[in-house]
Amino acid sequence: MIYISSDHGGFALKNYLIKTFRDKGIDLEDLGPKELDTGDDYPDFAINLAKKVAENQENKGILICRNGVGMSVVANRFKGVRAALSWGPQHAKSSRNDDDSNILALPADYLSEIEAVNTTEAWLITPFSGEERMKRRLEKLKSL
Repeated sequence: MIYISSDHGGFALKNYLIKTFRDKGIDLEDLGPKELDTGDDYPDFAINLAKKVAENQENKGILICRNGVGMSVVANRFKGVRAALSWGPQHAKSSRNDDDSNILALPADYLSEIEAVNTTEAWLITPFSGEERMKRRLEKLKSL
């Protein structure tokens, strides 16, 4: 399952991505917010999504806030979560290929809608390389 969530700063972009990817036949499960609330707090939404990814390593997630940092910081506090803040397709591919990121954090204030689509699409279609050195590095994270 692919989950998506945002705070108020990423609300419009989240809704755009949901529609765009559903039109392409990719279902993103919306974990909220369902309505714009300019007083909401990003940790509330990042926590819910990070829990979903942490409980099943097959799950993936997309988090969106104004600069992407807050969401990625919260998500990375969960065991088994590897959230990557990305702003372009090449960077997003690298985060999947090298680090097996399972959450993509997007900075809504720094991406156009089309850049966000291209970045997300690149992230979704790129597999983990499985290279021995990359696996070794990920194993070291498990003890933290």
